[in-house]
Amino acid sequence: MEKILYKQNLNKNAKCNIWCAYPACYSFAMSSLGYLWIFKSIDENENVNVERIYTDSKLTKLQINEIDAICFSFSFDMDFVGIFQILEKYNIPLKSSERNENHPLIFGGGPVLTANPVPYKEIFDFMVIGDGEVINSKAIEIISSMKGLKKTEILAKIAEIEGIYVPAVYQEKIIKHCVKIEECVYTPILSDEAFFRNMFIMELSRGCANCCSFCMASYMNLPVRFAPLENIIETIDLGLKYTNKIALLGAQVTAHPKFKQICEYIYSKIQSCPEIEMSISSLRVDGVDDCIVKTLAAGHQKHVTIAIEAGSERLRKVINKNVSEEQIFKTVETIRKNGLKGVKIYAMIGIPTENKADLDEIISLAKRIKQANKGFDISFAFSSFIPKPNTPLQWHGRFETAELENRQQYLKKEFHKIGVKASFSSIKWDYWQAVLSRGDGNFTDFLIDVYKSGAKLGAYKKACKNRFNPDDYAIRNYNLSEKLPWDFIEVHPGKEVLADRYKKIFDLI
Repeated sequence: MEKILYKQNLNKNAKCNIWCAYPACYSFAMSSLGYLWIFKSIDENENVNVERIYTDSKLTKLQINEIDAICFSFSFDMDFVGIFQILEKYNIPLKSSERNENHPLIFGGGPVLTANPVPYKEIFDFMVIGDGEVINSKAIEIISSMKGLKKTEILAKIAEIEGIYVPAVYQEKIIKHCVKIEECVYTPILSDEAFFRNMFIMELSRGCANCCSFCMASYMNLPVRFAPLENIIETIDLGLKYTNKIALLGAQVTAHPKFKQICEYIYSKIQSCPEIEMSISSLRVDGVDDCIVKTLAAGHQKHVTIAIEAGSERLRKVINKNVSEEQIFKTVETIRKNGLKGVKIYAMIGIPTENKADLDEIISLAKRIKQANKGFDISFAFSSFIPKPNTPLQWHGRFETAELENRQQYLKKEFHKIGVKASFSSIKWDYWQAVLSRGDGNFTDFLIDVYKSGAKLGAYKKACKNRFNPDDYAIRNYNLSEKLPWDFIEVHPGKEVLADRYKKIFDLI
């Protein structure tokens, strides 16, 4: 069952029909704030009929022969598989060059396309680069007003919108679109079949000023923006009319200039309605205080996550993660003393310049945190470094897979010895994420072959045979002077600033 939290017009007399597609199942889609908010922004357009579809959609109100365009959310590197599944389900050719005037326009937006749209330039008719709330609507207005005209004419007009990349139209530079956060983005549709059941998510902030040198989410969302306090309060009240579950979202959520007042307001609500549940996906080590943790505990959150990325202060400086060991210990203590049951600590294997001493320091750190917090649930979650476009470490490749797996095995063994739980991402899957992340215009047939072969690990290896060496994308260190596929995307800060920061990183060694 769904609850719609905004005013819908159920009697539209529109001629333009859009499918808003999510490249995974319904339950995941209904927990995706960005996807649902984009759907809401389209649904509020009087001139457009819009319907949500997913990889597990069976019956649709609109039929494929009625659809003018399909808008895809593209948040994770492997999402292309779900996109291909949906296109194939409705007999739409995967390559834009193989579609005719009877096929709908295919476009997408999201973090993957904003960072590097080039591997997908033969798949999508156009791509939204940056924040999509406004320019999505502009593009759809053009599709609606120009319905019946040739695709080339429609795409030529769409190419005039700042922040939209149309591969068929020459565009020397694409400026990443950035909107002011004038309202708190929230979950507009609640579902009891969502992965996070009936969870009302609110985006308090966008971007992160700390700019860890590996972090695409920081750099691609600059400048840092915060929703106004008054609107956040109104949004909290709206959500609590429909559900008792609220979650706060933002890369630097605790840095909101009014965050203490936000917590105090939520705490007061919990006092009058104890069944309210409140959660935050993760907390910054340098942004935890008694007020935040007390509110989380009152809101029934049992565990919280913090990210330290590396165990040694030297390595944290390399990635611009400027938190001290003293801050880490104080944060865990604050979390424990204010009523939570445990903490999960995110860290990373394979950060450039990492050595055995760095690994030993994170083992030592874990051991000492456990000793200082007896009876408290301490766990670690390790991923491996993936170079991301438009970050200072975009030029630096990964360690060899065998070396990373050896380091992972060493940590598994040592964490078992000290009795601290630890989970690990797949080194092999992380490798292919790196390949996709730094991909170029030669990837179309590779991606299609991966999909056609089942998209398992073996499919990736097989698909790049006789095409390219994947190590050139995942492992090779790029020269600072070489042209990168995504250089035509104009972001702030620019490539020169990122290069200066890259040089500075290695001056620290």
